[in-house]
Amino acid sequence: MAKHTVPKAEAANLSKLRRHVAILADIGRLAATADADKFLGQVVTQVARAVEIDHVKILLYRRATSDFIVAAGYGWHEGVVGIATLSADLRSPAGSAFQTGEPVTAIDLQASGLDCPPLLVEHAIVSVANVPILIDGEAAGVLEVDSTSPCDFTQDTTDFLMAVGGIIGTALQKQAASRAENEARGDAAVVEAKMQDLLLRELQHRVKNNFQFILASVALQKRRFKSDEMRRALSHVESRIHAISLAHDQLTPRQGQTIRLDSYLKSLCGALEQQADGIGFDLTLDEVELIIDRAVPVGLILNELATNSIKYAFAGGKGGRVVVELTAGLVYGQARMTVSDNGVGIKANAVLGSGTGLIDSLGRQIGGTVVREETERGTRVTLTFPVIA
Repeated sequence: MAKHTVPKAEAANLSKLRRHVAILADIGRLAATADADKFLGQVVTQVARAVEIDHVKILLYRRATSDFIVAAGYGWHEGVVGIATLSADLRSPAGSAFQTGEPVTAIDLQASGLDCPPLLVEHAIVSVANVPILIDGEAAGVLEVDSTSPCDFTQDTTDFLMAVGGIIGTALQKQAASRAENEARGDAAVVEAKMQDLLLRELQHRVKNNFQFILASVALQKRRFKSDEMRRALSHVESRIHAISLAHDQLTPRQGQTIRLDSYLKSLCGALEQQADGIGFDLTLDEVELIIDRAVPVGLILNELATNSIKYAFAGGKGGRVVVELTAGLVYGQARMTVSDNGVGIKANAVLGSGTGLIDSLGRQIGGTVVREETERGTRVTLTFPVIA
C-alpha cells in the first residue's frame, strides 16, 4: 500500500492550527485562574507566540475620553503600555474594528486607506490585524496584531484572534462583576479572603499528609522486595512523588496556585544532592512564577534528568557536577531550563528508556520542546517552555 505524504504547506498549516488550539486552551485556563492584573499581559504574550509576530496589544475603550488606552502589550517600546492612547475613530484600524464589531486587516497599512496612528509609525508597522473584544455583543476594546513586514493574515489566524477576543471579553465581564460584588460586600470580602487563606493552609496540610502516606506505602513495598531492580524502580517512583510534594510545599496563601519555579527547583536540587554521594549541583536560576500545574511537569523533568545523570553519567561511584540553569525573558514569554553534567555521557539504552518518554510527554504537556545533545563534557538537555502564571 502506497504511503500517503502530506504536502509541506498542508503540514505547516496543520501544525499552526494545533498550536493555535493549544494556546487557546492555555488562554482559557488563564481567564479562569489568573490574577486580573496579570491576565491581559499574559494574553498578549501568548498571542504573539501563537501568530509568531512581535507586536501585540490590547486596547480598551474609555468612554470619558472616547479613545483607547493600551492596556497590555508585547513588543512595544517602554512607556507605551498603560500610558499610550489611540483614536477610536472609524478611520483607524482599531477604531474600525471597534465601531463595526468586525475584524479589520491590512497587508499594507499605508495603502489601505486607513489612518496609520503615530504609535504604529514609530514602530515601523506595515501590516495589521484587529478584532473587537465583545461583551454581550457590545465592543469594549480591540485585540491588535502588528507586523513590521508585509503579512497576509489568513482566515485561520483571524478566527484564532476572534476566539481570543471572545475569551478576553468574558474575562473582563467576570472581573467587572467581581469588583462590583467586592465593593458591595465591603468588609465581608476581607473576611472571606482570610477564610480562603485558612482553607488553603488546611488543604496544604492534608495534601502533605497524603503525600507522606503514599511515600510510606512505597517504602513499605520496597522492604518487601529482594530484587535490586524492583527496589530501584520503587526508589524512582519515590523521587517522582517527592518532586510533586515539594511543589505543593511552595504554595502560599498570597500566591494561591502560583509558585516561584526557581525556589521549587532549588529545593528539588537540594533534595537530590542529599541522595547522591559525591555529586554536587550548580544552580543559576532566574526568578520565574508559574502555575503549579505547569511547575510540576518542569520539576519532574529536572528530577528525571538529574536521576539519569546520577545513574548513568556518574556510574561507578565517580563524583561530578550537575548544572541547572533557568533563564527567563526569552522571546514570546518563554523560559528555558538547561540540565547538563560533566559525566561520561548517557548510554543509548538509558536514552530510550521510559524516563525519556516521560520527559518528552511532560514537555508536550506544557507546550514545550526538549532538545538533547551529547558534548565532550557530558550530556546537556534543554527544555524551552511558555511561562504561564
